[in-house]
Amino acid sequence: MRLVIARCQVDYSGRLTAHLPMARRLLMLKADGSISVHADDRAYKPLNWMTPPCWFSEEDNVWVIVNKVGDQLRITIEDIEHDSTHELGVDPGLIKDGVEAHLQELLAEQVQTLGEGYTLVRREFPTAIGPVDLMCRDSDGAHVAVEIKRRGGIDGVEQLTRYLELLNRDPLLSPVRGVFAAQQIKPQAKTLAEDRGIRCLTLDYDGLRGIESDEFRLF
Repeated sequence: MRLVIARCQVDYSGRLTAHLPMARRLLMLKADGSISVHADDRAYKPLNWMTPPCWFSEEDNVWVIVNKVGDQLRITIEDIEHDSTHELGVDPGLIKDGVEAHLQELLAEQVQTLGEGYTLVRREFPTAIGPVDLMCRDSDGAHVAVEIKRRGGIDGVEQLTRYLELLNRDPLLSPVRGVFAAQQIKPQAKTLAEDRGIRCLTLDYDGLRGIESDEFRLF
């Protein structure tokens, strides 16, 4: 990863146009070819960015990044205050918390929770952008990708959407539908999922573990 703090101007052209006037910013170039431009606010969200596949060139303090559809990010640098490169190595990926991991295990063992006739193909089904929690088949034999969360938010829906876009490019798997499963699903996440044709499923953790609720018991 290359980190550059510089006074720069940023211009994006292509399907849309955007301009950031000259100011002090952080430029982040990753090994996958992506680049993002950050200010000292907005939490994790960059001011502008280019995702791979894209191509980078640098000449006379001008960076030009072009993606596969011809969109161009042009960064004109006036002054560089810091320029460093760091080797981060291979990331082990996201490790789920205990409950989330256990939910995956329980749902894999009780895959009929997803619907009558469902069968498990594999847990942690590998893709180029990370493993899908569960890959299943429905009663008609069609593939279903399942993303499992403890608390289901918009980020989880976006993650499953990316998996589905990739999986549906594979003629051996397509069509692949999605199920977003969680103990709690936020209303905004449910709306987004349903808009994208993703089914939402609220999981009863205690029920999957075989623990009966004692909510209405006297003793």
